[in-house]
Parts: sequence; C-alpha cells; structure tokens
Amino acid sequence: MSDAADHELTEGLRRKIRRLYFGTGKGPRTFRLSLLAFDLATIVFFVVSSMSDAQAAWHWIDFPIAFLIALELGARVWIADRPWRYLTQFSSIADILVIISLVAPVFVDNLAFLRVVRMLRLLRSYRVLRELRDVSPFFKRNEEIIHSSINLLVFIFVVTAIVYVVEGRINPHINNYFDALYFTVTTLTTTGFGDITMTDTAGRMLAVVIMILGVALFLRLIQTIFRPQKVNYPCPECGLSRHDPDAVHCKHCGHVLNIPNEGYD
Repeated sequence: MSDAADHELTEGLRRKIRRLYFGTGKGPRTFRLSLLAFDLATIVFFVVSSMSDAQAAWHWIDFPIAFLIALELGARVWIADRPWRYLTQFSSIADILVIISLVAPVFVDNLAFLRVVRMLRLLRSYRVLRELRDVSPFFKRNEEIIHSSINLLVFIFVVTAIVYVVEGRINPHINNYFDALYFTVTTLTTTGFGDITMTDTAGRMLAVVIMILGVALFLRLIQTIFRPQKVNYPCPECGLSRHDPDAVHCKHCGHVLNIPNEGYD
C-alpha cells in the first residue's frame, strides 16, 4: 500500500473519530453519552476504592480503567488541531495524573490520592449535558438547576480532594475520602460538629479558607439551585434576559413579552 493510501486511510479514521466527538446524529450522541457514563462510573469507583485496603484483590480493575482512560485521551489528542497544546490543558494533565496513579503499585500511598483528581473530569461533561436538552424535555426544563447542581458537586469534590491530599496522611481522623468529604461539608455549612478537627497549622489554615469559601461560594451555589426557576428570553425593549416562565410583562421596563413555552408542555 502506498504512502498516499496510508495517509488517506489514516485521515479517514481521524475524521470518523472527530465526528464521534463533535458530530451530530444518534451515533455521535450515543458515543458521548457513553463517555459521560464512563466518567461517572470511574468517579464512583475512585471514591469507593479510597475507603478500601490498597492491596485489595479487586484493585486489578485499576489497570483496565487506566487503559481505557489512556485510549480515550490518546484519541482526543490525535484528533486535536494542536495535539501538544491540547496535552497541556488542565483536563489532559488531570487524566495523565490519574493514569499514573492507576498503573503505579497500589501499595504506594503517596500516589493513591491522585485518583481524586478524576473528579475534575465532570467539568468536561458540560458539553454532553447541553446535548441532553435535545433528548429529554426534563433536562430542557431543568437545565439551569442541573448545571448549578453539577457546579456544586464539582466544587465540593475539589475541596474534598484538597483536604484529603493535605490531611489524609497526617490527620488520624481523616482515614479515607469520605472522612474528608464529611469534614468538608460540615465546614462549608459552618456546622462544625467537632469530631474531626485539624491538628496542624496548615490544616487549620485550610479550614479557614474552606469556611470563607462556604460563606462566599457554597451558599451562593445552593441559592442558584433552590431559587425560583427562570427562563432566558431577552426583552426586546431593555434586554433583560431572565424572566419567570409565565411572565407577560418585563419586570424592568414593562414591555409586553411573548415567551415561548418550549420545554414546558
């Protein structure tokens, strides 16, 4: 086979893979939803595995997961217009760290915490969630609430990961990821039961930062989930874009609105 034929075959395969990631239609959409399901499954696995013995027999699952993550990352890099630049993006670096943590010997404690970095993979799933608007009326009606909920979960998981990394090996009260999650939530909500406390200077400074974040960000994210639902419909007169679904007049200028009831049938 000639070099030209090899090149054409390679480019054809590259176009097919790009279509799976960026194309429209049932096939590409199913592929991307499958990636989202895989992301969520790996996150659950990493959280559960953080509570178990590092030498547990079922940790052989780490290696197939590492292979799949590496395969998927390699496909994304291959179809990228600038592969080396794509490799320096945060999501790519996070995947590389996770792959390293999975293929390293499971008894090496100082690499086990890297699994929590996988939580950040949720940030890459927003594009898939936007596509769910075209699949389900439920997602179309509750898109803003779902995005706010994802923001809240990512925020909690990231803060928990930091607590687990900083205190997991030196604080006798934080033995696994769920201990760190418990401390994070009680601190963000300023509940502070006191059964888990920071015993070192770095830990106490981290607790101060978490409490500040709890007041500034955590409560704000909670409010965006439970506040009355709005729709995005720019007012032709003043441009105000957030209105009640059944609004007849713009609350800012009083202009008559004609908001479509798409997704509310």
